[in-house]
Amino acid sequence: MSDGRRVRGEIEKLPSGSLRVRVYAGIDPVTRRRRYLTRTVPAGPTAVRDAEHLRSQLLADAAVRPARPAGAACLEVVFFGMQSNLAIPVLHGVEAVAAPHDLTVGFVDVLHRSGRSWAHDLLARRPTGVVTVCLSPPTLEHEVLAAGGVPLVTLDPTGEPDHPVPSVGAADAAGATAAARHLLGLGHRRIGVITGPPDRLCARARLDGARAAMDAAGVPLDPALVRTGLWFAFEDGLNHARELLRLPDPPTALLCGNDLQALGACEAARRAGLRIPQDLSVVGFDDIPPASWCGPALTTVRQPFTEMGAAAAGMVVSMAAGRPPERTRVELPTTLIVRDSTAPPSP
Repeated sequence: MSDGRRVRGEIEKLPSGSLRVRVYAGIDPVTRRRRYLTRTVPAGPTAVRDAEHLRSQLLADAAVRPARPAGAACLEVVFFGMQSNLAIPVLHGVEAVAAPHDLTVGFVDVLHRSGRSWAHDLLARRPTGVVTVCLSPPTLEHEVLAAGGVPLVTLDPTGEPDHPVPSVGAADAAGATAAARHLLGLGHRRIGVITGPPDRLCARARLDGARAAMDAAGVPLDPALVRTGLWFAFEDGLNHARELLRLPDPPTALLCGNDLQALGACEAARRAGLRIPQDLSVVGFDDIPPASWCGPALTTVRQPFTEMGAAAAGMVVSMAAGRPPERTRVELPTTLIVRDSTAPPSP
C-alpha cells in the first residue's frame, strides 16, 4: 500500500495453480482462536485479478463492525424457508430461554433475499446472538457473523455440521429406525420409503435409519420401493405414493420423510380407493398439529422442535456470556407416536 501500512490478507499460490485468499477475521468466540475468511480462486488468466478482488471483498466483510459497542438485547432467529409447523415451536423454545435473560426475540426469512448479505443486516443491529435454522454450514454469512463477534448456533443444519459452529439437531436416524421397526412388528415386509432431498442431512439420516432397521430384521429395503422428494412437501407424498401404489406388487406400508409427505400419501391412497390403515399403513415424521387432526390420526415420529429451539438459544446465551458450550453438537431424542394410520397388513 502507498501509505506504508501492511496489507491485511494474503494470497498464496497452491501447487495446482489455484490461488488461496486468506483474511484475518478476529477471534472466534467459541474456540478463542484466530479466525480467517478463506476462499480459493481457480487457476486461469484472470486468477490474480480475481484473487485481489476477492481479498477486497473479504477484507470488507471482516471489517464490518456495529456503530455502537453495546449489543442489542435480542436473539435473532434466521430461517431459510419459514414454515409455521417448524418455525412457531422453535420460536417458542427460543423465547422460553430469552425471556428470563430480558432478551427479545426477532426473526428473518432469508430464502428469497438477494443483494446485500443478511449477515450484514444482522451485524448492523448487533444482536446478543443468532440461531440459524435449516442453513447449510459453513457459509460466508456464518463466517461474517463470527468475525463480528456475534455468537452463532445452527439448528437442524442441512449439511454436515461444521464443528466450530455449534449445532442442535434431532436423532433422525433413531426416529426412522423406530418407525421401521414398528411397521416390521406389525408384519409388514413390503415397506416403501419416500425421502426428502438427498442434500438434506436429516433426509439421509432417516433413510439410513429405516434401511438399518430392515437389514437387521432380515428384510432388506427394496430399492424399487424408494422414492426421493424434491422437498419435504405434500406434493412429493402425493405423487410418489401414487406411483408406488400402481406397481404390480405395491407396498403395504409407506414410511415418509415428514408429515406433509405422509398426508400426501394418504390422499394418494384415498384417490386409489384404498383404506388407511386396512389397505395401507402410513407413517410420517415431525408430529405437526395436523398429524393428530386428520382421519385416521397419523402415526409419526415426534421431533422436539421447542426443545431444540431452547437448546440452541441456551448455547447462544452461554456463548454471549463468555462460556463456550461443553459440546459443539447437541442431538435431542425423537419419539415414535403410534396413532391410527398403521395396522397389520391385510391377509
